[in-house]
Amino acid sequence: MKNFEIIVIGGAFAGLTAAIYSGRQGFRTVVISKDIGGQGLLTTDIQNYPGFMSISGFELASKFQEQALQYGVEFVYDEVTAVSQNGDIFEVRTTQEEFSADSVILAFGKTPRDLGVPGEERFKGKGVSYCAICDGPLFRGKIVTVAGAGDHALQAALYLSTVASRVNLVIRSPRLLGDQDMVSSIKASENVTVTLGTKVTEILGDQYVDTIKTISSDGTESSIETSALFVEMGYIAKTEFIREFVELNKEGEVIIDSNCSTSREGVFAAGDVTNQPFKQAVISAGQGSVAALSSINYVNRKKGRTTVKSDWKFIPKPEGEKAPQ
Repeated sequence: MKNFEIIVIGGAFAGLTAAIYSGRQGFRTVVISKDIGGQGLLTTDIQNYPGFMSISGFELASKFQEQALQYGVEFVYDEVTAVSQNGDIFEVRTTQEEFSADSVILAFGKTPRDLGVPGEERFKGKGVSYCAICDGPLFRGKIVTVAGAGDHALQAALYLSTVASRVNLVIRSPRLLGDQDMVSSIKASENVTVTLGTKVTEILGDQYVDTIKTISSDGTESSIETSALFVEMGYIAKTEFIREFVELNKEGEVIIDSNCSTSREGVFAAGDVTNQPFKQAVISAGQGSVAALSSINYVNRKKGRTTVKSDWKFIPKPEGEKAPQ
């Protein structure tokens, strides 16, 4: 089991901001998420985020992650399946590993949809990915496949076309739908092959993905050799795994107070997963900072340290612990 001080579940604007704040204060922090950017990746032109006249969700999320990495934050690309408490330690289980921490921040918003086909669970993290920006560089110069729909799939395919030797874009719809500029770019790309009216039926391989099976709308079955399958099927709210852990409202959102505290001490939440009515990138980021400061104070109190009300200055850690540089 890997040990941290703060675990952030979710890699969109709320989770990334929380990680920046806790990492900057020198706390051992890990972000666990299936992707980076979440629903923000759908937005190709954000014009209301302070400091940017216009920026894509992809670019903004990338900047957030780069800043978090500078503060020593670790990233794990996986899906959380359970959160529990053992004494005053929280334990988080994913499809691949187990983690423990002094505090947890729930900031996962909505989770990428699964394809729901044979082989998907087996090859998660072994060629099946839900985040092109996260895992694309691992397949530089190789053949990869994107299965999905709309702007999710288009954006992933365009990014992957810059790192992979060839991209197979498998679309269920009989037409290529989405942002027209991206559609035009896909059609003009020399290393993107588009297959319409087709869906993935099975994922195959030995230790890692090497083949996917597909079926077209007319019943024709085919096989595609590929080193990776990037699933881009949109997002869904998944809070059932924490229903008995923290209090949820009737919409399945995590109930928080003004400090982003949940019904369970030591667990905080921020962003679209909460009962905050306004779902905006800047609001999620703001909540992420509040959740992080609340989490930092919780851990500090737990370990007999001085608490903090802002992030203007670093708070020195007790003698023997490494202070932030």
